[in-house]
Amino acid sequence: MIRVMRIWFYIIAVSSAVVAGSVLPACSKDEKSNNVSEQSVRKAGAPPRPASEARTAPHQAPAARSAKPAADQRKGSVNQPDKIAPPATAAELSRALTVPAGFQVEVFTDQVPNARAMVLSQSGTLFVGSNRVGRVYAVVDQNGDHRPDRVHIVAEGLTMPVGLDLHKGALYVSSLDRVVRLDNIESRLDSPPKPVVVSDRFPGDMHHGWKFIRFGPDGWLYVPVGAPCNICLMKDPRYASIMRMRPDGSELEVYAHGVRNTVGFDWHPDTGQLWFTDNGRDWLGDDAPSDELNRATEKGQHFGYPFCHAGTISDPEYGVQRACGEFVPPARKLGPHVAGLGMRFYTGKQFPESYRGAIFIAEHGSWNRAQPIGYRVTVVKMGPDGAPASYQPFVEGWLQANGAWGRPVDVLVHPDGSLLVSDDRAGRIYRVSYRGS
Repeated sequence: MIRVMRIWFYIIAVSSAVVAGSVLPACSKDEKSNNVSEQSVRKAGAPPRPASEARTAPHQAPAARSAKPAADQRKGSVNQPDKIAPPATAAELSRALTVPAGFQVEVFTDQVPNARAMVLSQSGTLFVGSNRVGRVYAVVDQNGDHRPDRVHIVAEGLTMPVGLDLHKGALYVSSLDRVVRLDNIESRLDSPPKPVVVSDRFPGDMHHGWKFIRFGPDGWLYVPVGAPCNICLMKDPRYASIMRMRPDGSELEVYAHGVRNTVGFDWHPDTGQLWFTDNGRDWLGDDAPSDELNRATEKGQHFGYPFCHAGTISDPEYGVQRACGEFVPPARKLGPHVAGLGMRFYTGKQFPESYRGAIFIAEHGSWNRAQPIGYRVTVVKMGPDGAPASYQPFVEGWLQANGAWGRPVDVLVHPDGSLLVSDDRAGRIYRVSYRGS
């Protein structure tokens, strides 16, 4: 009897230790699970990563992390809509997606599995990144009829190559802890060059490790580094920031602090100021905090994370260290848990005058809200003072009562004035155009 009781007490002690000390960090709202190995994103049978793109050990620094709160302390619940089949025909798509009067949506291509960020070359080649499949695509529309002639895979076997941009004929691509470059890419679509490492000085954490990248009007390449957690305070200043570097990888520096996880940014066409989305923390409830649309007016500004969220919500753990009034507040609060990702200023002329200078935002959608939200493209219109004046849906319908058949990721203004939208769930690029009332 004494031996049985000892075994019973031992089981209770071990169980308590597991509950107290072995809880996994919370997932982000951007992706329900991205904790996959590098091998899992490679195509079966793909060759090993070339030496020029070999992984280095993640640059980790001592951290002051917080564990995920116990289930009874969290506010919210896991609720990601089921994946359902996308519309199969143009007629079904027209019925599924709702747009303002005069607009229409069509499928530009459905040959880009897990499509993420986009960049368009001057000759019209659309390059598209991905996440879990590890590929970069080149979509070629030779005659400009908005019906692609070919889709090339120009890189594969990369780790979460979400972000990309073009500079002097080279395609720059993010790959977890590094940025690589494919030189003279458009002349080599049939036989792509091997990636050349530009910089491998970024952390290697998978959590929020995907990176949207873009060259700014100042010629620097901007590369965000997300927080490797739901909520934590890291000693390494690279985390929860937007960094930038020269095209050759030199002079890497932090441009903005306190940015939990931005997956989209753009520069105002007139002022040149950087605007970006940011995904707020989880487990403070269904309706808090809001995701953010931010504006950086100069280098070195701090946007609150992990101390303050959405400008006014003091973090229950870290808020005692610094007050919300110390930080740059959001230019506009978006919906809670909408997962605002890609954003662009509308610089085209096809849409009505009221859309000129507006910001289009791809909202990937919630995964931990009782009533799902997001799964749409929204538009923020500016007032006479240059500040956001309104925020409203622009394209809706990916979220249905029985699930979600798509998740918008990025938006891109085409030279003809139409708007391209990527969808990583359906593996599609959509084209939104205006035909008149």
